[in-house]
Amino acid sequence: MPKRNMSSSTLEPDMTPMIDIVFQLLTFFMVVINFENTKADERVKLPKDVLAKPPESKPKEELTLNFGFLRGSSGDKLDPVPKLFHSGGEYVVEKFKPLLEEEKRVAIARYGKDALTDMTITIRADFEVPTGKVQELIKICQEVGYSKFSLKAIQEEVVQSE
Repeated sequence: MPKRNMSSSTLEPDMTPMIDIVFQLLTFFMVVINFENTKADERVKLPKDVLAKPPESKPKEELTLNFGFLRGSSGDKLDPVPKLFHSGGEYVVEKFKPLLEEEKRVAIARYGKDALTDMTITIRADFEVPTGKVQELIKICQEVGYSKFSLKAIQEEVVQSE
């Protein structure tokens, strides 16, 4: 039997279709991602309400404040005092006014002197945060000069009886 000469070169698959598929998947996920949740904080468990509904129009300018608790991996509160989670820090309501004043200066520098009248403060408060603390936060925001507020909740599905 004669011996065949095998070439030592290896065959490499064409990677063009694979690259096309990767770019298509990347584009798909960029289109379907929910950008609304980018301001969400997992430490805040929003309250559920039947009357909750999404806003009819998106605010022109928005400052989102996440108000919740430091929680363990099982979901239990590590600290009974609610905290504001903002710009990577954790703050109690009473000490938050200087940060709001800084946000005010940034908004005025970026959007002009009418920035505060156009700016909406969106408060994402945990369902266990006392109402009085949320009111205290709103009062501090008003003292700084903000006047528009939005409270977030999850829409609870109504179970219809037959």
